[in-house]
Amino acid sequence: MTTPTSSVPLSRLLDLTADAVLAVRQGRSLTDVLARVAPDARPGVQALTFHVMRWLGSAGEVRAIVAPKTPPPHVESLLLTALALLWPTGEPSPYADHTLVDQAVHAARHRTPVAAGFINAVLRRFVREREHLANSARHQPLGAFNHPLWWIERVRHDWPTQWQTLLAAANVHPPFTLRVNRRRGSGEAYLQRLAAQGRAASLVDDPALGGQAIVLAEPCPVTQLPGFAEGEVSVQDAAAQRAAPLLVGAGLPAGARVLDACAAPGGKTAHLLELADLDLLALDSDPVRLVRVQENLHRLQLQAQVRASDARDTANWWDGRPFDAILLDAPCSASGIVRRHPDVRWLRRPDDITALARLQAEMLDALWPLLAPGGRLVYATCSLFRSEGAEQIDAFLQRHGDAGASLDPQSPGHLLPLADNSPHPSATPRRALHDGFYYALIHKA
Repeated sequence: MTTPTSSVPLSRLLDLTADAVLAVRQGRSLTDVLARVAPDARPGVQALTFHVMRWLGSAGEVRAIVAPKTPPPHVESLLLTALALLWPTGEPSPYADHTLVDQAVHAARHRTPVAAGFINAVLRRFVREREHLANSARHQPLGAFNHPLWWIERVRHDWPTQWQTLLAAANVHPPFTLRVNRRRGSGEAYLQRLAAQGRAASLVDDPALGGQAIVLAEPCPVTQLPGFAEGEVSVQDAAAQRAAPLLVGAGLPAGARVLDACAAPGGKTAHLLELADLDLLALDSDPVRLVRVQENLHRLQLQAQVRASDARDTANWWDGRPFDAILLDAPCSASGIVRRHPDVRWLRRPDDITALARLQAEMLDALWPLLAPGGRLVYATCSLFRSEGAEQIDAFLQRHGDAGASLDPQSPGHLLPLADNSPHPSATPRRALHDGFYYALIHKA
């Protein structure tokens, strides 16, 4: 974990982080919670909260050992926050043990003075007996893998030889990946501009990305990226950069009619327009999120029709003209991007996966008739779960094989966030260069 840069006292950051942890445990999105934190404290709270979300299972198991009686909600959240920050992750800690304990106690005195002594005693015991207590917590699946039990079982069922590495990889910091706007320059040329700034970076070694994807050795604010404001570069994970080239393929004719059915926040929409001159409709059910699409297109100096509507309700938005190509980046569990959104694992419930799979099937069935004969549809989810990937498309092809639906043999399928030459599952995994995704390219005869 990197040290949060903030002028706000650590005790205050810990207090705000405890509030955020409590909100997530009560079912609120961390993105929404952080948006309500004061701007001067937000970067620090985000850094701390992301760390806590990654190690919340371990912290919870330790709390159950050292304090079997559950404390009041905010006291427990502050305790979980401090325990997660003291947890032995194998990486250097940004704070000394005594500093974290002292500031956590100070935060407790500010909010619930009666609990200060309790928190002090628990944290000091953990520091004294850390190795023993951590080993005890790791004997439980929650403490070992830091995901809900149902999630662990689903990943183990879907990926029986890789499940431990996948779960561990969700706690590794993701890469900071850029997409160079092909209309404005090459990846190699942009590498030189980064080098002139003293920023270490390298091209992503994936022929499907056309030499336009770059990974920075260290993340930085987008305002420090050369040409960002002018639309020369965007931030987008390498797996997400697979969508547009897959849909465009060997080349769509100029002016081809294309639908991006779940467009927000607009990264894939923009990428499509960077690759080809298209008559593109960007559709999304959330008008608020569509604002991001408009902002991205404006920054990149690209044009598309943008409309708010549920993709399934075709009578409300479709003009009757078939599309040459459709991108369906469907709503999903986001189980493939947990390292970027570490609260997702604690927010999802098993029933959510069933409901999302049903929604994905409804969208596929609604959009398929809108595709012109000879057209192509790319189905994508940022999910590890087979029910949102291979199983979903197998069922779709069974329903629509007689209507000309066929799976392209070059479909990427499930892209797992595993590093090259992945280490043994018991080892700390190295950072994978892409998130978890599923892609299917479907042709209409």
